[in-house]
Amino acid sequence: MYAVGVDLGATNLRVVVADEKGEFLVKISEKTTHEGTGWNVTFQIIRMIKEALSKSEVSLEEVSGIGVGAIGPLDLRRGVILKTPNLPFKEIPIVEPLEKEFNKPARMLNDCTTAVVGEKYFGAGRGRDNIVYVTISTGIGGGAYVDGYLLLGKDGNFCEPGHTVIDPYGKLECTCGKRGHWEAYCSGRSIPRFVKLLKEEWRVEKTILSGDFTAKDFFDAVRQGDEFALRALKLIQKFNAVGFANIIDMYDPSLITVGGSVALNNKEYIIDPLQEAVKDYIINRAPEIKATPLGGDIVLYGAVALALGLEKPRRELRD
Repeated sequence: MYAVGVDLGATNLRVVVADEKGEFLVKISEKTTHEGTGWNVTFQIIRMIKEALSKSEVSLEEVSGIGVGAIGPLDLRRGVILKTPNLPFKEIPIVEPLEKEFNKPARMLNDCTTAVVGEKYFGAGRGRDNIVYVTISTGIGGGAYVDGYLLLGKDGNFCEPGHTVIDPYGKLECTCGKRGHWEAYCSGRSIPRFVKLLKEEWRVEKTILSGDFTAKDFFDAVRQGDEFALRALKLIQKFNAVGFANIIDMYDPSLITVGGSVALNNKEYIIDPLQEAVKDYIINRAPEIKATPLGGDIVLYGAVALALGLEKPRRELRD
């Protein structure tokens, strides 16, 4: 049997057709539409699935199901995305339209929850019951298995580690509107703002970082040995260690895998120091912390696992 996996992000929409071993036969990508209503996104997914199946030469009869890893927040009971802050739609219907169009079971989870499913069945988490996946990218998100159970929460929006507080003084406001959140300091979107704040507070004059700069520019400055950038990096690493320590003491995983563009593109500065750095903050035994071997495709692998029925999340959630 074959599977269709969908990774629905605010910027990009990706679809794969894969075999039962998780091998991708076809992968296609487009910019996610921001036009019209949420149904425009639904119709885009349907069109891309048909295109991917056509290119793969896999017939619909050979497909076991469709899996979707999506930006949130979700209403998992209804299978819809609700008022996501990064798309201009009140609601995006997903599960019911896909099942009606293709007459196949469709399963949807939050993208980071989908990612940890991918890790468990196709990545470093195989054979493990206690796994957490953390992404450090534009934002910071996560997904978790505890004692072999995939954690979902009352609406399917479990695990928002980026919105845990790492700065009780709340110097910076998160994009969610709250203050002091991990994501407000260490995500790709927020690192430039945090570094500018440090530059002002420390009254730094000598640095190659000036004007508007990106997270990539910051890490380039680190690689060039800029003294201010290196000093700021130490604080970012400390805040990351606090964030990961919170996860370790809350969920007690045996493995944490890390993905996302900020982490994977700067592994030596973001991921590698964590194994030792968290020990300053945790009371639980330290887990193994490593980069995901599934790279930027981890959500797609999780979507494929959902489509194959390797993980069957319950639809009936309870408050």
